[in-house]
Amino acid sequence: MRKALIITLSLVMLIFTLVGCSNKDNEQNTNNDSQGEYNVAETQMVQDALKDDSWIVVDTRLNDAFNGWKLDGISRGGRIKGAVDFSANWLKVENDTKEDILNEALETKGITEDKNIVLYDANGKDSKEVADYLKGKGFNKLYLYDANKWADDEKLPMEKYENYKLVVPAVVVKDVIDGKKPETFENAKNIKIVEGSWGEEKTSYAKGHIPTSFHINTDEIEPPTTEEPMMWMLADDETLKKVALKYGFTKDDTVIVTGEEPLGAYRVATVLRYIGVNDVRVLNGGTMAWTMAGYELETTSNKATPVEDFGGAIPANPDVIDTMEETRAGLKTPDKFTLLDNRTWDEHIGKSSGYSYHKKMGRIPGSVFGYAGKTDSYALDYYRNIDKTMRNADEFVALWKEQGIDTTKHLSFMCGSGWRVAEIYTYADVIGLGDISIFSDGWIGWSNDPTNPIETGEPKK
Repeated sequence: MRKALIITLSLVMLIFTLVGCSNKDNEQNTNNDSQGEYNVAETQMVQDALKDDSWIVVDTRLNDAFNGWKLDGISRGGRIKGAVDFSANWLKVENDTKEDILNEALETKGITEDKNIVLYDANGKDSKEVADYLKGKGFNKLYLYDANKWADDEKLPMEKYENYKLVVPAVVVKDVIDGKKPETFENAKNIKIVEGSWGEEKTSYAKGHIPTSFHINTDEIEPPTTEEPMMWMLADDETLKKVALKYGFTKDDTVIVTGEEPLGAYRVATVLRYIGVNDVRVLNGGTMAWTMAGYELETTSNKATPVEDFGGAIPANPDVIDTMEETRAGLKTPDKFTLLDNRTWDEHIGKSSGYSYHKKMGRIPGSVFGYAGKTDSYALDYYRNIDKTMRNADEFVALWKEQGIDTTKHLSFMCGSGWRVAEIYTYADVIGLGDISIFSDGWIGWSNDPTNPIETGEPKK
């Protein structure tokens, strides 16, 4: 009897122990299914969410990762197919109109309080930062997901821009400076880092630039006229050849162009492509991207080493730039050619010239409004994120479609004199639109020729 009682008590204690272990395991599983106050999504949930309009999947990583770069150790580059973007990096920007810009981004992307929102990253930090931001705005249906799980399963679709390598993240530029050969640079030769900006070194370069970069004053590639009205037009090919040799460029170089204001960097980059440098890229987001990544600028004045031979004819890629004659001819074949007017709406309808030094107002007949900025001739709100990186292309292509712009036709981009469209042209190339060009003379060049027609007022539908 006593022996039976001991056995019974032992069994009871064993059962309590097992139950306790089971409860502990369940508690551990619950912890694994949440990250702090947020639920953790698994891959099947993400797959289901992509098919359900009451859900939305959001990429919170650097936009470079969204574009296609393999960052934070992820096994496959690109984004989850069907995801929108809202980068944690945007939350770090100091801007007087920051909340208005971010609210507009949320609305444009369909990230609304009524939806279940899956936020993903690859570093365990970005999605939590965005979740905290959204929670502070009253969003409650928030889930976190580790994109590494998706990337590691080759059967799950990811997508990237065809030529994502043309806009480079700061971390990759840092690797290049440190002597590494990161993704897409494995076969790069003669890598040069250039700061392209207006003015002498003291204007911006001397205040801080990407280490090892040397400065090019944009006046060298578009020298200002000495007579009135003043214009900054692209230099002739012979002048551009002299500039190339002075700064040591050859056709086989790989060049990364940077700058505090990306407009200047993109202008220099497109000219380098025009003359024939084989591999030209731009730091996505400019100097801001570098400092936001935690890297230091330098103030040392670096000098280029001149060369005597470019290694080929200049220009090697004349199709990058449309001449006045080519633009006039293109406008006569609207079934094949579209001239996008990438200026502000006020410039397009003739309420503003856009420039203090140019007084003529209006647009080129036959051009189609293609968006640029909201405020002035130095803004690109419709093509950039708040951190000056390239905007999600689905969004600016949607704006083109609203204007009836057919991306299967030849697209020629124009603005005042080539700065804004240099950036837009590059973004179009990033996403794989190959039949593109720049009308570099732009509105200023067109309107200063009295033989060219001009329109004002709102375009007729």
